[in-house]
Amino acid sequence: MNTAIVNATEYRDLPLAMLTESATNPRRIFEDNALKELAESIRTQGVLSPLLVRPLTEQGFEIVAGARRYRAAQMAEAATVPVRIVQLSDAETLEAQLVENLMRRDVHPMEEAQGFRALLNLEEPKYSIEQIAARTGKSPAYVAARLKLTELAPVVVEAFYREEIGVGHALLLAKLQPAQQEQALAACFKEDWSAGGQKAKRILLPVRSLQFWIETNILLVLKLAPFDKRDAQLVPAAGSCVDCPMRTGHNKLLFSDLGKADACTAPTCYQAKVEAHVAKAIAAKPKLVQISTAYGQQREGSATLPRNKYVEVRPDKPTTKEDATRPEFKTCKFTSEAIVSEGIDKGELRKVCTEPTCPVHHPKQQASADDAKWKAEEQRRRREQAIADTTGIRTLAAIAEAIPVRLMKRDLLFVVERLALLLDDNRLAVIARQCGIRKAKESDSIEKLFAAYLRRSDEGELGSLLVQITIVLSATRQNGTQVLRDAATLYKVDVDAIGVKVRQEFAAKEKAKLGKKPAAKPIPTKAKKAA
Repeated sequence: MNTAIVNATEYRDLPLAMLTESATNPRRIFEDNALKELAESIRTQGVLSPLLVRPLTEQGFEIVAGARRYRAAQMAEAATVPVRIVQLSDAETLEAQLVENLMRRDVHPMEEAQGFRALLNLEEPKYSIEQIAARTGKSPAYVAARLKLTELAPVVVEAFYREEIGVGHALLLAKLQPAQQEQALAACFKEDWSAGGQKAKRILLPVRSLQFWIETNILLVLKLAPFDKRDAQLVPAAGSCVDCPMRTGHNKLLFSDLGKADACTAPTCYQAKVEAHVAKAIAAKPKLVQISTAYGQQREGSATLPRNKYVEVRPDKPTTKEDATRPEFKTCKFTSEAIVSEGIDKGELRKVCTEPTCPVHHPKQQASADDAKWKAEEQRRRREQAIADTTGIRTLAAIAEAIPVRLMKRDLLFVVERLALLLDDNRLAVIARQCGIRKAKESDSIEKLFAAYLRRSDEGELGSLLVQITIVLSATRQNGTQVLRDAATLYKVDVDAIGVKVRQEFAAKEKAKLGKKPAAKPIPTKAKKAA
């Protein structure tokens, strides 16, 4: 057949043998049941809507749109099918396939995404996201989100095609780096052991749960970053954060559902910039003190000072008279600038005192062994601290009793388990004691005991723990006393009454202790003379 004489648009019936499916057709999934139903319709009524085809350079035609009707006609053993013949370039063919095929409801989002990507990758003519949106009748945000699906990791694509996750989950996962997607995919599900048996049932969590997990575990708020976000030379390979496509604020169309804060979605790049910032700061100021905010033993030979080797001078002003007497709210002649080189808030600059003989920040070393006044003051301070701690713990317990049950157990368990990971060992031990958790032997792990306790807890207990952990975590960043009083006000807990009762108990214990103290033995006469 000479294709040169074919008109621009022509309708005719063609044998199936002259038709070939297009390699660029984004549609890849054809449901067998639906094809059988269409084939049965073709047997009785024929193909009612012509296929869109274009002539090939050799004998035959390529199907631009209508692959499903073509396959059903093969099943129905039809001799010919009606076609509409048009002269189309490769770019026009791809665009027509998008318009004709991808606008149908039963097209899988991945196929739609691959079609958009193929159109965007054309050399001639060049398409932009806005142009594709205008041609297909979609919004630019819709097209940008679909294009992002083509960056899904293979394991996520398989789960998406198997309908294990929905399009909402896939769109969120596509916004992460490939290395993070598999980890985030696991967070889409929850294991349910309530039905019994040796294998847990896997339950798909709502999209909002995945969104919360990403915001908690992946996103890094750039406002809190210690380094200069505009410095393109800090890590030359990464460039400036301002122009980075992995910053949520750089592409608001794509990341509009991941919180309002401008955040980084690439933790590896973020950490590399923190490391470079620390190295740059130390190189500029070789005498800059390096400190660690982490708990645990320091590496041997490390230049970083552990927590017990310095006192941090807080930049905020004391809110109470008691706070004004505390060493961390005072400055001294030994105060120097330091940078956090290990632990949380790495890269931040702090003011610290590292002098062990400082009378302001290390008063205990300055007091002599027989300094009764200092001992009395230290004892009073410890007593007041113990009273404050006990009052706080009891206030927390009273607040826990006043918390109503609202959320479902799976939601509460999901949130509490992840918030508990943010607690350090000491604070987790406080919460565990509130729940009556004790180590049966030294080898027991508080983390494992607490995790097992959470699995056994009901909605009321989990809701109570959610508020308790929130209070404890907030107290690490803000004024702990004020946070506790705010919570007490909300749940109508009388902090003053609890404080009075705790003081009375401490006074009773001290009185009992003094009553049990043995009287001094008289010195024998011979010993007196010898003296």
